[in-house]
Amino acid sequence: MKVLCLSGSARAASFNSALLAVAAADLASRDIDVVRVAPAELTALPLMDQDLEAASGLPEQARALKAAFHKADGVVLACPEYNGSVTPLLKNVIDWVSRPDEALPAPACFQRRPMALLAASPGALGGLRGLRHMREILGNLSAMVVPRQFALAKAGDAFDAQGALRDSKNQEAVAGVIDDLLYWMEAIHGKG
Repeated sequence: MKVLCLSGSARAASFNSALLAVAAADLASRDIDVVRVAPAELTALPLMDQDLEAASGLPEQARALKAAFHKADGVVLACPEYNGSVTPLLKNVIDWVSRPDEALPAPACFQRRPMALLAASPGALGGLRGLRHMREILGNLSAMVVPRQFALAKAGDAFDAQGALRDSKNQEAVAGVIDDLLYWMEAIHGKG
């Protein structure tokens, strides 16, 4: 099985990217093929613009991301919260990946695709408000957003120097989200 992992933050010291690394390590420990998208690949995407799309088609970066989503049996998104909602970077990715093209119809990258949501924030809610919006956006695209999610509060103190989570309960929460993702991947795709 293959899981695509990406963070909605381009910040070098991103808590969400650190949390995504924890999830990716958990997946790898279960012999899952993990495909990580580098933040530079996301920032290279132009702002979603239908005039640009009409003039020159989907940008090559968008085609590559669409292919990565389509090939994945599941997706893990680390979703920073900006002003109580999703980041422009992550929304731009979703907007481009959801566009139709000759190779992949519009819903092919999301429809029935199991997706797991994580968030991390220095605040007390851990990015929880943004996850609600992300769940709604992905649901509108017919993605199967797994029921369990995890929002890491007080993320500035949550990681040790090696990037591991200090609190075993937080590690268990990430593992629980991965458990849900793998369950739904098996249920939908029949791979195990």
